[in-house]
Amino acid sequence: MSNFQTNPVAFVREGMIPSAPPPYTAGGPIKWLRENLFATPANALLTIVAAYVIYLVLASTLPWVLNGVWTANSLAECREILNGTSGACLAVLTERWPQLLFGFKYPSDQYWRPALAFALLFVAVAPVLFFDLPRKLLTITALYPFVAFWLIWGGTILAPILALVGCVGGYLVYQRFVKGSFAIGFFGGIAAAFVIWMVGGALIPDGASENSILTAIPSRDLGGFMLNMMLGVTCVSLSIPIGIALALGRQSRLPLIKIICVVFIEFIRGVPLITLLFVANVMLAYFFPPNSSVDLFLRVVIMITMFSAAYIAEVIRGGLAALPTGQYEAANSLGLDYAQAMRLIILPQALKISIPGIVNVAVGLFKDTTLVSVISMFDLLGMIRGPILASTEWNGVYWELLGFAALLFFVVCYGISQYSQWLERRLATGHR
Repeated sequence: MSNFQTNPVAFVREGMIPSAPPPYTAGGPIKWLRENLFATPANALLTIVAAYVIYLVLASTLPWVLNGVWTANSLAECREILNGTSGACLAVLTERWPQLLFGFKYPSDQYWRPALAFALLFVAVAPVLFFDLPRKLLTITALYPFVAFWLIWGGTILAPILALVGCVGGYLVYQRFVKGSFAIGFFGGIAAAFVIWMVGGALIPDGASENSILTAIPSRDLGGFMLNMMLGVTCVSLSIPIGIALALGRQSRLPLIKIICVVFIEFIRGVPLITLLFVANVMLAYFFPPNSSVDLFLRVVIMITMFSAAYIAEVIRGGLAALPTGQYEAANSLGLDYAQAMRLIILPQALKISIPGIVNVAVGLFKDTTLVSVISMFDLLGMIRGPILASTEWNGVYWELLGFAALLFFVVCYGISQYSQWLERRLATGHR
């Protein structure tokens, strides 16, 4: 009998022993700190210097904010409450927040209308920003501009209905002529929509707004951060498709279309935005039919949209130039016409490449909406520099108001940048 039979093995392993966790210093927060903040002596020195600068900033600002006064009727009363100690007079925010958000003329009992329009904005943009959602939700996106227009401005509901009819007519014109030229179809659709809207607006009875469900509010009564949001969302939404059309028109083989697009882009890029805003305030009304009162908000939207569309056109043209010629040849080999090739093959790749540039233009455009204060439109900064600081109660309060404005703009711009980074990772722009 063998030795194995006389002395059987006492234990036979039935499974693998689980792997032990790495040492504490080789994983977790310590590993992250070593790899990101203290990887080299130079990085360690920069980390220490940056931490010291952050400490100095927080050591001087945090006590000032935490010791702030939230309840007072004037700056003098804030100083009496502080009694010589350092502290922020945050009471100006608690008292004047309606003016900072909605302006000083918008009726206080109608604040629910722009608030509802702002809430519906997230529902409307969700199918566009997150393309995993059902495509049927794009119907809500298409209807949102007309619903938001009626909520914010009020008046007769015939105005947004006529605008919707104009857009439908423009889309039909686009479908009719897009096979011949994308630029001709796109700009022809815009022209048809504008004509239908202008003619329909002239047919609305003068007393229609008096019998409307929602009280009509003129554009002069809009203000505060609401005005910045309206200009930013409207102009970015309009400038992207117009910028695409301009970029394609600049590469068109039709000399007239190409010359028009080149002249438009180079002229707009060579003129400061503040100059265009003065043109919108003073001269743009002369380009409309006689005896037609064109709203100042509409004129400003036209100029800001033209300004941003020129820059977006150059960004997209760079994306088109980055594509290899083989993509165009592949589209031709499949028998696709110009519109199909652009919609299915060329533009999806060019837009992926152009995401960082488009987001950069969008963020800059949203911040540039504060320039409308120079033409007597009381946006957020216009409200701070005008009615609030001009009042005797809060004359001298600067850091609190400007810090609040900076916080609002930072939240919006940071959200846009974070979404663009998520979109780049989702589309794997650098690898596909």
